[in-house]
Amino acid sequence: MTGKRVFVYVQHLLGIGHLKRAATLANALAAEGLEVTLASGGFAVPDLELRGVRLVQLPPAGTGDSGFKSLVDANGVPVDEGWKARRRDLLLEAWHACDPQVLLIELYPFGRRQMRFELLPLLESASRARPRPLVVSSVRDVLGGGQKDPARQDEMLEVFRKYFDHLLVHGDPSLIPLERTFRHARRIADRLHYTGYVVERIAPRTIKSEVGSMEGAGEVLVSAGGGAVGRNLLEAAIRARPLSGLSMRTWRILCGVNAGQADMEALSRLAIRTGEGRVVVEQSRHDFASMLERCELSVSQGGYNTMMEILQAGARCVVVPFSGGAEIEQTLRTRLLADRGLVEMVEESALDPQVLAAAVDRAAAKPRGAADGIDLGGAERTASLVRHWASEAAW
Repeated sequence: MTGKRVFVYVQHLLGIGHLKRAATLANALAAEGLEVTLASGGFAVPDLELRGVRLVQLPPAGTGDSGFKSLVDANGVPVDEGWKARRRDLLLEAWHACDPQVLLIELYPFGRRQMRFELLPLLESASRARPRPLVVSSVRDVLGGGQKDPARQDEMLEVFRKYFDHLLVHGDPSLIPLERTFRHARRIADRLHYTGYVVERIAPRTIKSEVGSMEGAGEVLVSAGGGAVGRNLLEAAIRARPLSGLSMRTWRILCGVNAGQADMEALSRLAIRTGEGRVVVEQSRHDFASMLERCELSVSQGGYNTMMEILQAGARCVVVPFSGGAEIEQTLRTRLLADRGLVEMVEESALDPQVLAAAVDRAAAKPRGAADGIDLGGAERTASLVRHWASEAAW
């Protein structure tokens, strides 16, 4: 190995958003000329787009509940100490093989406490290495469940100060400053770097007539992220179509890669029964970001990646943020964007076909939006910072 090397760790548990964001960052790092290894601990995602990045797929783990309190293996069986020890050893093996100048860990210590069985040994190994690699934490704009627990936040601060050199916050402080969900943000201000929001860039639109003729033009595009918890939204959208002023449009329902077969079949039956030939049900689309540019309107949950793709496309949208368990992330971000007039928001607790149809009609009456004033350059800024830090490494 002759180039500067970066080892990226990511663990997605419920949806695929964390992995998708990490893959976008890994691609941006590789585009800067860095040798990138991406270690993924969640279930494999088909056709994950990586460009010049080495993927290490660890024995996958997911969550056994929406509260993220338990881990299950690929067969849905709760993991035991032996499983944890084997995965820890495989992670450390991949880490040593990479021998990086920079270790970038997604979310920890501000989340993923379930993964301490392997992350603390990894961080200890990095601390003992000579020369010592730079250690970076990478987080989204809103921290999760621990934000209401002072003791948890104290623990986050302690672990960060002990092991980490920098914190990358993939957000824009003009919308959501980190102190909104982390009370110690100012105490680590010297290590904190806002990057802007991370979104996979798409090619700009070319000829309008060409765009108008492409699949999805003028449709209502309904999505639920990875699809693990989105069936209620998708079903409500199918039932909302005939109640909306956009009832004559095609409504395209994207179930997501994690949607179960039974859910897919139930939604397809409902679409056939009530859709009057105007509802299409699919599992997922690789061209989702491009379809957002072509659609008449988007209906979705409020996950980080989906929201940034919507803002990038300037799509009219209705957003129903997921609020299960202790989740506040989607609701907070969506509400702040709604305050700026960029989204039409429906609370998950208020979701029904009539409410959704009314929100669709309000959103459809608005002009296409623009993310003016919101920084969407997070991938490029992250890559620039990490390349600079790697270039200063002693080896």
